Formats: sequence, C-alpha cells, structure tokens
Amino acid sequence: MLNRIHHIAIICTDYERSKDFYVHKLGFGILAEVYRSERKSYKLDLSVNGTYQVELFSFENPVPRPSRPEAAGLRHLAFEVDDIEKVIADLHEKGISTEPIRIDEFTDRRFTFFNDPDGLPLELYESTSFKSQK
Repeated sequence: MLNRIHHIAIICTDYERSKDFYVHKLGFGILAEVYRSERKSYKLDLSVNGTYQVELFSFENPVPRPSRPEAAGLRHLAFEVDDIEKVIADLHEKGISTEPIRIDEFTDRRFTFFNDPDGLPLELYESTSFKSQK
C-alpha cells in the first residue's frame, strides 16, 4: 500500500542559482546538503512547509528537458496557497514573473504558473474556491 508521496526530485543545470531560487525566493527549508564527489553531484534536501520534501540534484551536462507544455513525463509541480494574489505579489517582488490568474472550470479555484530557473513549470493553486471568497 502506498502511503503518500515522499519526495519530488529535480535535476538543475546551475546548482547555486536553483538553490537560491528554492531556498531564498520560494522559502523552502534546507534539511540536508551533500556533495557526492564520485558523481560530481550535489544533493540538496528541501522542506516545503515541514510536510513535503523536494530533492534538488546537480549533474554534469544534464540532458535538456523536453519542450513544454505537453511533453511526456512530469508536467508540473503544484503548490497550494491560501491567498494567490499575495503569493504572486511576493514572487513579483523577487523578480519572478507569473502568468495571468486563471480559474479552474471544475473547482472554481484560482491558479497560475511560473517557472524555476531551468524552465520547470510550477503552479500556484488556491486552497479555496473563488466563488466562496465572494
């Protein structure tokens, strides 16, 4: 039986740039950081609000990500937020652009997308229905 998702692994092209993005701009906490000399690879374990874990890896010459948005494989990572406008404003203050807010036609929840430094699509998904906020 599967209990829950344990972690999400991301391979980056510029370790320091991605570390700065996930730690200082998105606010993930550092759980552990190791350098694996035999692989010339960093592994950074990050905490998302004390509940989820993201593993950030660096490798020499990683293969580029397939084009988006409909390439096979992981489509995007979505993060639940309470106030999407507040989070978007915070991202914009940090120089991170976002797409216009959309409303999910099935749940009436607001969402938007932005990218990490390597172009991985990240989503903000509001925790309550837009209609219930009125």
